[in-house]
Amino acid sequence: MTAWYEKSFGEDYIRVYRHRNRQDAKKEIEAVSRWLELKPQEKVLDLCCGTGRHSISLQKMGYQVTGVDLSPALLSVAEKTSQGLGIEYIRGDMRSLPLASANFDAVVNLFTSFGYFVEDTDNRRVLEEINRVLKPSGRFLVDFLNREAVKKNLVPRSEREEDGIWILEERWIEGDFVHKLIRLRDEKGERTYQERVKMYKREQMEEMMVSTGLKVENVHGDFEGNPYLEKESPRMIFRGRRL
Repeated sequence: MTAWYEKSFGEDYIRVYRHRNRQDAKKEIEAVSRWLELKPQEKVLDLCCGTGRHSISLQKMGYQVTGVDLSPALLSVAEKTSQGLGIEYIRGDMRSLPLASANFDAVVNLFTSFGYFVEDTDNRRVLEEINRVLKPSGRFLVDFLNREAVKKNLVPRSEREEDGIWILEERWIEGDFVHKLIRLRDEKGERTYQERVKMYKREQMEEMMVSTGLKVENVHGDFEGNPYLEKESPRMIFRGRRL
């Protein structure tokens, strides 16, 4: 049976999330660069890079960037939009990265690209891989959803039409998971996709990180740098370094 993330991150995903623009990515990367104290020419891994929004911003700031993603469709867009910039894109599963150990000065994992797997052991393997590919004392940043904010602000249903494409999104929570069902309809017919993310608490995330050899140094509540507040913050942005 095909996992949801193997089906959902295709060309239709780009249509649904086209409002995620490079200007937002640039602002986020400016914060990431500052928090991780990145230096020119340092090697940075953009883990789950998607269409390369953040990879492009990182490369333009003077870092040596590698982007990894499982989706051929998203990587194809990344390669086209990054031509001439020198970014290396590689297809790979974040639980078993096709990368050498101790090779990167920093790893960033952005836009809730964590918690995709049902089993905690699989999600933990992602953190183990971050640890493995980092150089000693290398830095990391994981940008994750805030469970309480999702529960508080969840919109059960939204519908819109863009460029002749009808898009319906339905959202709900089951136990520790937030689900989304997406329906699209255009001249090609109707398609359905699903998304599912496990909503870990801060304590659970930190326990997993520490157990995999990652030291959490700070948790921000947004890209403005505000401290994380469980009941208020829109995000949980973990940053730290390999022990």
